[in-house]
Amino acid sequence: MLGLILFFVGAVLVLNGLWLLGRIADNEIALIDIMVGTLTGLACLYLAFGPGADAGSIRAAALTLLFTFTYFWVAWNRSNGADGRGLGWFSLFVAITAIPVTIDSFHAATTTWGLWFAWCWVGWGVLWFLYFVLLTLRKPIVKFVGGVTVFVGIYTGWIPGYMLLSGMPQ
Repeated sequence: MLGLILFFVGAVLVLNGLWLLGRIADNEIALIDIMVGTLTGLACLYLAFGPGADAGSIRAAALTLLFTFTYFWVAWNRSNGADGRGLGWFSLFVAITAIPVTIDSFHAATTTWGLWFAWCWVGWGVLWFLYFVLLTLRKPIVKFVGGVTVFVGIYTGWIPGYMLLSGMPQ
């Protein structure tokens, strides 16, 4: 399931980055955010309440829901014209949450995949902090954030998601 989720997280991040760079219209970007939010939300329900649910899968669901809510919030803001400050504050919450998750991921890493995944959390934490700076602090860094979003989408989602879908061992 992780390969599927990461692959589409990569897609939504790349497309949201292109949207921030002005390559996709406001009224068009919501579709991918709703689709990936739904996909990750369904995965979270299975992880948290499915037949194999345990403390580890519930933790994975809770952390994945950080992504799910972000995507739904982006879609919501595009449909109602919100300025994004609420999403910015949520992004700060997620960026702070990513700090101990990153530390835990590095401590638990015993494989190349584990190290890669820890670095993914670094990228996601930085990205959510940049969204806070952009949306809440109103700093004029939209093009920079768009470029970073595309980059993070490629190295934390698209590439590892495709590799896992292609049979790469974890």
